[in-house]
Amino acid sequence: MKNFDYNIPTRVHFGKGQISKLRGEVKNFGHNVLLVYGGNSIKRNGIYDQVMEQLNDSDINVFELSGIAPNPRIDSARDGVKLCKECKIDVILAVGGGSVIDCSKLIAAGAFYDGDPWDLVLKSSLIKEALPIISVLTLSATGSEMDGFAVISNMETNDKLGMGGEILKPRVSILDPEYTYTVPANQTAAGTADIMSHIIETYFHDVEGAYLQDRFAESLLKTCIEFGPIAVKEPENYDARANLMWAGSHAINGMISYGTDVGWSVHPMEHELSAYYDITHGVGLAILTPRWMKHILSDKTVGKFVDYGVNVWGIDSSLDKFEIANMAIEKTYDFFASIGIPMNLREVGIDEENLEVMAEFASKRGAKYGYVSLSKEDVLEIYKMSL
Repeated sequence: MKNFDYNIPTRVHFGKGQISKLRGEVKNFGHNVLLVYGGNSIKRNGIYDQVMEQLNDSDINVFELSGIAPNPRIDSARDGVKLCKECKIDVILAVGGGSVIDCSKLIAAGAFYDGDPWDLVLKSSLIKEALPIISVLTLSATGSEMDGFAVISNMETNDKLGMGGEILKPRVSILDPEYTYTVPANQTAAGTADIMSHIIETYFHDVEGAYLQDRFAESLLKTCIEFGPIAVKEPENYDARANLMWAGSHAINGMISYGTDVGWSVHPMEHELSAYYDITHGVGLAILTPRWMKHILSDKTVGKFVDYGVNVWGIDSSLDKFEIANMAIEKTYDFFASIGIPMNLREVGIDEENLEVMAEFASKRGAKYGYVSLSKEDVLEIYKMSL
């Protein structure tokens, strides 16, 4: 196991009715609040009213930024930064899923930057200060409620890039599983795939001795496999929603990655798909993951696949190691398909047209630094396997 510095500073209020803590938490940071959210779903399901009830205080001034897209756009971040500077915002309140929280992170950093916020996406080292962020989570998927990372899209340049830093971790997150009851089945499935992808890409590493991290990761995967289908079929099953929500937070908050080498390949490949075609992130990850697994399976990696197959999927450990590995890959594919995710690129409107250019960018932007280094040709082959 490698050395690490443990720091997960987000205060979490988890469970039913925890929105009651919001007023006090907001007032800890100041008076002027920028409320950031997506479309009208939080107004239809009543979450907006519950939030505004908490903000109904003579010491709290609320300014709103709505319309954050599922793959958050740099344009929205620019609008948010402008509001922060004009209205002297003290704290950002992000109410939504990972896209809303991600956009809020860039806004928080951009409030202290004189140039274009896109500069901060291209070079995170420019981030020196950030406004405090409070999140109210409404979708279990990205884990953005407990990490310091964000992914922002620039549709003019077909770029979808990651940014981040410790300073961007939300100070407070309110996690009420009931707030995810109205998430549609397809988004619940995609969110489950997103959580699992975070875990899988962290779990597949070469560091010896990180036993505890790997066992944590396996338990998180088994939690998703157990409760993802239940949440899809029974949207108001509290235990299913609660376990998925907490798994999503721990998938990426550092608990399973501290002390290991984390090099992700599937995420950079998917970011290109979303940048060019604006598809649902979790769907793209589900399509690519089993093909990536198939592509990287070798004498060098088969041992990790055996652990994955035996400890996560319960495959008989006495079988041939490559048989176990291939069965595990098949079970991964079948699981995503079973919860209703389309499992090839053509089903989501992607053909061969941009595969080469996407493969080149995906390799340069992270895939070549993953668990198994992927060249442009490797990525292109995985894309073709996924058509």
